[in-house]
Amino acid sequence: MSPGGKKSRARSPQELYDEIKELLIKTKPKLKDGTTRDETITRDLHKIASLAQTFTEQRLKSSKKSQLSDFLDQEGVSLWNASGAVRQGSAHDSRVVVAALRLAGFRLMEAGLEPKPETEALLHILQIASKTGATLSELGHNDTASGVLSCAAKYEEALRNIDDTSGTNQQARACVTAVYLSTRMEAAWREGNEGLAAFMADKVTENDGRLVLLSNHDRETLATKLLDIGKSLLRSCYQDNKVAPEESKANEAIRWMQKAFSVIEPLDCTANAGLAELKRSVLRSLARGYFLSSSQDPENLIRAETALEEVIATIDSSVDNVSSEYQQLRWMKLAVIKRRKAGDTVLLQALQAIVDNLTYSESNLTDVLQELRTLSQHHQLVTSTIQYCLHRALQCSWSPDAVERLLISLIFHCSKDDQHDRAIQDLHASFKELRDVEFELLKAPATACITLLWQYGDRHYHAGRWNQAADWFTCGTHSIFTSLGPVSSSKCFRKAALAHLKQKDYAHAGSIIRRCPDTEATTQYVKFLIAVHQGLEDEAINTIRNMVHAVNFDRKMILLACRLAHDLDMKNLLLNVLKALLETLNLRENVGNSTEAMTLVRCIIRLIVKLLGEPAADLNRLVAALLHHLNIAVTIVESCEQPAMLSRDVSWLWRTAYNCAIQACSDWEDREDQISDIFDAARRLLELYTVHATVDVDQAIYIYLVNASFASASGRVMSFRRLRSQTESIDPGKYRDLFNNINQSLQRISKVLREEKVSQEDLPRLESSLQILRVFIVEAASHLSDWTTVLATIEEPSRSDRDSLETYEAFADALWEDKHCPIHVLFTALEATLHACLARGHFSLEKFARWLRAMCIILLTRATGPDRSKAIGYVDQAIAVLEEHGDARDGGELLYPLDERQWLLSTAYNTGLECLHASMVDEAKRWFECSTIICRFVPDGRQRAEKISTTYSDLLARYPTR
Repeated sequence: MSPGGKKSRARSPQELYDEIKELLIKTKPKLKDGTTRDETITRDLHKIASLAQTFTEQRLKSSKKSQLSDFLDQEGVSLWNASGAVRQGSAHDSRVVVAALRLAGFRLMEAGLEPKPETEALLHILQIASKTGATLSELGHNDTASGVLSCAAKYEEALRNIDDTSGTNQQARACVTAVYLSTRMEAAWREGNEGLAAFMADKVTENDGRLVLLSNHDRETLATKLLDIGKSLLRSCYQDNKVAPEESKANEAIRWMQKAFSVIEPLDCTANAGLAELKRSVLRSLARGYFLSSSQDPENLIRAETALEEVIATIDSSVDNVSSEYQQLRWMKLAVIKRRKAGDTVLLQALQAIVDNLTYSESNLTDVLQELRTLSQHHQLVTSTIQYCLHRALQCSWSPDAVERLLISLIFHCSKDDQHDRAIQDLHASFKELRDVEFELLKAPATACITLLWQYGDRHYHAGRWNQAADWFTCGTHSIFTSLGPVSSSKCFRKAALAHLKQKDYAHAGSIIRRCPDTEATTQYVKFLIAVHQGLEDEAINTIRNMVHAVNFDRKMILLACRLAHDLDMKNLLLNVLKALLETLNLRENVGNSTEAMTLVRCIIRLIVKLLGEPAADLNRLVAALLHHLNIAVTIVESCEQPAMLSRDVSWLWRTAYNCAIQACSDWEDREDQISDIFDAARRLLELYTVHATVDVDQAIYIYLVNASFASASGRVMSFRRLRSQTESIDPGKYRDLFNNINQSLQRISKVLREEKVSQEDLPRLESSLQILRVFIVEAASHLSDWTTVLATIEEPSRSDRDSLETYEAFADALWEDKHCPIHVLFTALEATLHACLARGHFSLEKFARWLRAMCIILLTRATGPDRSKAIGYVDQAIAVLEEHGDARDGGELLYPLDERQWLLSTAYNTGLECLHASMVDEAKRWFECSTIICRFVPDGRQRAEKISTTYSDLLARYPTR
């Protein structure tokens, strides 16, 4: 209302026209110079539209066409055309101006319309109205758009009411009507009036006769609008970037997209790329909608798959079939197939299609592998897919990283397969393909693969599935892992061999471990284990020896071997293991090593002693080992910087050696040399003990030392005597060694006596040992023809008269048997023996008689006066013995042999005759007197004595005294 409270006066058409014209004059220059961003333009254009709408309303009231209408119509056309030029810009302000121009143009052309327009005019104004409404709706000017489209509805109704019997404008009417309906549909959808939008969609698509009349472009445009609405409904099914399908909306979206598909389905898309792409887009959206609504209607999964197959069929032959958009279709098809729980064959085909059209990138490969993880329950499917990917990677020269990643994924997945044999076959097949194309697996990925193979092998191993574990370990020996070098393959072989060993398949384990180089200590250790469990003790011993000298040797291996041999009670093997362990010690490195070495030596010797006590013991080998380690013990003590630390060990060692030798004396036959060596080792240890003992040495230690030394020498003598009985000729060097050994033993005992290391009670035992050693020296020296030493030994005064007789008897016996002994040496021995007998007063009458006879023969053979005088002296001693012991008997037998008596009688008588013939009457007299006395101790002695006396008298008369 006016300020005065009265209604404003309605303006006349002329006034309206003038105002419109004034605004046009003001606006049009601005459109020409491009200043379309001026807000006044939009405001003025909207004012023009409003004035034109008022003009139209007044013109309609009068039902007469004004002359001004033509001008307005022309100006409307001008503004509409100007909107086309302004529409080139994409900015929001430009679109606002375009909308204002179209609105003003539409209203001006509407104002210039005839009261009863013709068909062509209606077609034109309906099209203009539809486009104007669509433009305003796009900008969100819903009210203005609604007003324009309301006008359009009137024009559409008027057009519908015109009877076109000739069909001249049939197609144009169909096209304009479709544009109008689709515009009303879009505007209603934007306003949120879904019911009206659906109603308009039904109207525009239900009339097949109208659709047939539409051009391909119009149908494409219509289908695009229907598709956009369907897509917007699909998008509303997702919330917060998480899939939360609302099936009611999905079903509604399907209906929209079905309408879109029905619009373009009959069209030929082969020559129109845009139309073909639209059709694919519709099918894609349909498939997505079917997929989202599949839980309500499972048949929708089949429909979705069908739609996708149709889309994929159209793109697989196109150039751009590997684009990410098309690849998404294949992924969608896979999702559909998975949801309908198709078989592995169908799934594999879908996956292979994805792989075939995959443009390699790390993210694309990750997508494939992540998808396969969701299918992990389909073991063979996943395996086949990874193998196919691997094949494509090699065939299409994908990045080496892709091949390595796929290989690791394949190993990981095969480890999950319940069918072990199939998993291993799959791995070997892929490994073979890599090898056939000479693919070089770098060190880092090869290490990763090997680590996985070991991990899965260890898992089976610890679960007790040893054959499976061996297969996994063996996979690591394939040639594709050569970049890791032979060390890796050897480790795999060893692991596999250990697995077969646990399975007790020793033959298989042995064949596998033989494929490893023998230069590795770990390989030797595995061989040792196999040999032990097979009971091949000799082979196990050889592997231990090889192990110690192999590369990468670790003493822990020997310790483990030692424990195993001990647990299995394989003493012989344990002995060799301990020996090997001893060899690993560097005795010069530190004192700790000496202590450890001595401990090992004690263990070895203790074990050897146990083995020696077994019935079937290999004495030669064991005794040699015992002596060797006793000598090692001596070396350890001698080289140790603090030998006192080892005194307890030395004490144990000499006692063990000593007792072993003592036991051997009764258990072993014909092994005097070996026993002597053991005694000698015990003696050396005793000497070390006396030097390095931390406490005062007991006198008994020296007794043991003497005993060991004496026993060693005695054993060697016994051995030598046995050798002489078996061999005619002996190397003189052996005699010399024997002599030296005996002499050294004698010197040691003499030193102990000289230094008074023993008590008085023990002196007789030591002196007895000395006397026996002297006998041995005489025996050895005689074989060397060292008669000077023999005489010196015989003539050496004895410190004990108690033992001298036995000693001289032994001298005499030894020299008596020696055919090469000089007479004077033998005589000296016999003489000393005879003196000892007489001095002792208790002796063997038989031996006395034999020795005396020998001495007399020697003396009489010399045929000298002094010798005969000495001989007759011995005969006198014999008479004295006969006078004292002549009647002594032993079981009826005379102790002084009768033949010796007869020999004395005849020798005295004959010697007397010889002296008498030589005119040595006095000497002859003594011999005859002796013979006469001897007659008392022989049978028929009286007669013989008388005969001797008669003979002597006759001869004496015949040979007068000179």
